[in-house]
Amino acid sequence: MSEHSLTYSAAGVHIDEAQRVLRNVIPEIRQTHNEQVMASIGGFGAMFSGQFPGIERPVLVSSIDGVGTKTRVAAMAGDFSGIGMDLVNHCVNDILCQGAKPLFFLDYYGCSHIHSEVFEAIVRGMVQSCSSVNCALIGGETAELPGTYVDDEVDIVGTIVGVVDADQKLPRPKMKAGDFVIGLASDGLHTNGYSLARKAIFEVGGMSVRDAMPGLSTTIGEELLRPHRCYYNSIYPILQDSPDIYAMAHITGGGLTDNIPRVLPSDIKVVLERRSWSVLPIFNLIQDIAHVPWPEMYKTFNCGIGMVLIVNRDVAPAIVQRLNQAGETAMVIGEVQRGGQEVQIV
Repeated sequence: MSEHSLTYSAAGVHIDEAQRVLRNVIPEIRQTHNEQVMASIGGFGAMFSGQFPGIERPVLVSSIDGVGTKTRVAAMAGDFSGIGMDLVNHCVNDILCQGAKPLFFLDYYGCSHIHSEVFEAIVRGMVQSCSSVNCALIGGETAELPGTYVDDEVDIVGTIVGVVDADQKLPRPKMKAGDFVIGLASDGLHTNGYSLARKAIFEVGGMSVRDAMPGLSTTIGEELLRPHRCYYNSIYPILQDSPDIYAMAHITGGGLTDNIPRVLPSDIKVVLERRSWSVLPIFNLIQDIAHVPWPEMYKTFNCGIGMVLIVNRDVAPAIVQRLNQAGETAMVIGEVQRGGQEVQIV
């Protein structure tokens, strides 16, 4: 070979290293597979059986999302252990809003240079969350792109496919004035609003991920990196026997004010009672440091409510009780009224 010959490795892409780190986690990925997975890892396409016993009219439900700049906070703290869980749980919650159970998941992992400890931590988080909801981690793409991503930057995206019987899909056309709104507590920012949070805490506030969280026995980094909560195991069993859940909204980018209207009819509004739930300390810190107006907070963050259910008011107490027994912190936070497909927080 000429001394002037150029190789892919010299251009910054290390295929052998990518294959090595993937081999390290393949046994764990295979643990998420079930009898419906029909092809082994490494093929050009993943294969999954299209048979759905017990579902008369199967409707496939899909979603794709990422975790935004939460990866930047993970890099600052040197802790990527929850990022894979964030990705899967976000996607599972999204299709749950249509009443779907997850079938399989695929991921995209992009970086400037592959670091095995980061890659393996993220994939193991995905494996953990997929296993918890019986979802197969069926494939993915690892892209080492020097010149596209800056050094030590990581970008991850996930795609999920689930299934629901056509007769069980949400939202249901039964919503009416007088119905109740149930809120399920979040565990923190989940996967949204990190650009504003980072600017408020680190730039305006001059704090670091290692600083103590005011009033808590945790650090700023630990609070910001709490994994996105998955609501599937608590909610899905209730959906199977309760026709009185009319709609669900996952409170992600756009916060409370932009996500709830996505499931409302054009002549319906939701009025939330602000004092009915607790805003977590991390949100109060962001608001206090940067003087973010509360309307902006409600439009950017979940502010302590990660999932919203709209239900028949007569069954609301029983559903709240079942959710709390399942390990959630659930409460009635508002009411449906006649209006113009909006959210009012009073």
